Amino acid sequence: ATLDISITRHDVEARGERYGYSLLDREEGPPPPDIRARLDLPADTRMLHVRAVHLANGRPHMFEDRWLHLAATPDILKADLAKISANEWLVVNAPFTRGDFTFTASNAGDEEARILGTSPGQALFIIERTTFDGPCPITFVRLAFAPGYRMHTSL
Repeated sequence: ATLDISITRHDVEARGERYGYSLLDREEGPPPPDIRARLDLPADTRMLHVRAVHLANGRPHMFEDRWLHLAATPDILKADLAKISANEWLVVNAPFTRGDFTFTASNAGDEEARILGTSPGQALFIIERTTFDGPCPITFVRLAFAPGYRMHTSL
């Protein structure tokens, strides 16, 4: 079996909903220790941190908190991430050879609750994903979905 990384815009539109997107933050710099450890990168690694909210019919659908390894994706710096999500840019421009996926539930903290329009402590569906091109990490992303999200997969 193979697993494709979908483009969030396509997922929302496939459900017959109107897609929207808002870039919240875009900042270059070294990643925090937990991200460095997850990606097995040295402390001086230059990364791009992107945070965005994806909308469905004008309501928060998903909060994307992403770290991009700039050595693996240097062209992302030229992308207008206010117009195209990092998710969509990566699927189109950064092929990967392997990945690591974790599916969990987590209670919303204050910031996630504010971004997703829910209450602190509300249960959220979370996907954490790391992708690699051979041994080189491309990205780590934490996706927090608004309450009521259902994941459907068919083989």
